[in-house]
Amino acid sequence: MMQWIPPIAFILAGLLAGIIAEKVIFKKLEIFVKNKRIAGGNIIFHSLHRMTFIWFMIGGFFWAVLSSPLRPDIVTVLQKILTIAFLYSVTLVLARLTAGFVNLFIQRAEGVPTSLVSNLAKATVLLLGTLILLQTVGVEITPIVTTLGIGGLAVGLALQDTLANLFSGFYLIISKQVRTGDYVKLDAGQEGYVTDITWRNTTIKEVSNNVVIVPNSKLASAIFTNYHLPAKEITLTMNVGVSYDSDLEQVEKVTVEVAKEVMQEIAPKLIGNEPYIRFHTFGDFSIDFTLYMRVSEFFDQRIGKHIFIKKLHKRYQEAGISIPFPIREVYVQNNSQEN
Repeated sequence: MMQWIPPIAFILAGLLAGIIAEKVIFKKLEIFVKNKRIAGGNIIFHSLHRMTFIWFMIGGFFWAVLSSPLRPDIVTVLQKILTIAFLYSVTLVLARLTAGFVNLFIQRAEGVPTSLVSNLAKATVLLLGTLILLQTVGVEITPIVTTLGIGGLAVGLALQDTLANLFSGFYLIISKQVRTGDYVKLDAGQEGYVTDITWRNTTIKEVSNNVVIVPNSKLASAIFTNYHLPAKEITLTMNVGVSYDSDLEQVEKVTVEVAKEVMQEIAPKLIGNEPYIRFHTFGDFSIDFTLYMRVSEFFDQRIGKHIFIKKLHKRYQEAGISIPFPIREVYVQNNSQEN
């Protein structure tokens, strides 16, 4: 029994060191990085989550195996198992780091990251790490790679739809026809913000907070409108009619002033793009014109119209400008004869 005291002590020491490292040292470093706002700090700590504890435990078991009275062949097998566990944990950390920094790069370049690219980067690192791990422990990887290549053809034939969605997703991302954060409207009528592009489908979140799932291959071949391309800013148009006895110069002045107030409220950065109106029709009851005003993005049209109508109605009342409503005169012919 005395021979097992050192191995047990090493295991307990690794367990205790892992708990201290994870709960005390690791937490303090995480708080320090957050306070200093070090770039990529959150990614690093997310990648190392639980790993310090695992590494100390592996170290404790490794020294326990070396100091144990086990037979040499058993010791060798256990050492290989612990080596595999350690190398795989390192591979997992590298995969997390790669996915995190790829997401960070895409976020800085495009605004919102997509899980397709980050998951591909993570899978690539895991695959390469697994092959290196097998090579390290003495497993010949050449037959494995050959088998994977042959088997890949069979899998590709069986998963044609899945691969079509995968490559369509890459096409959408590379061509930048659709980006996460864009507001799109499909030819089928669904519309909303693109929240993610995965290996299989594109997720669109409607204004009503419902989620529309569209296969990437369907989206790549669909007719859709992207309201954020070539730029997010769009022109809001409003059709208005005023009575025939209105002073059109005054109507133009008041309407443009109200539009500027609305732009100052919802799109101050675009105030340099002056709103304007264009009269176009002598209608049955009014002289009609269209207001043109820039807003920051497609969804701002709703709040822009809401504020504009309220402000314009009030200003027209103050200025004595009337918006006529349809009036129809009905003539009744009395065909009755007096007796």
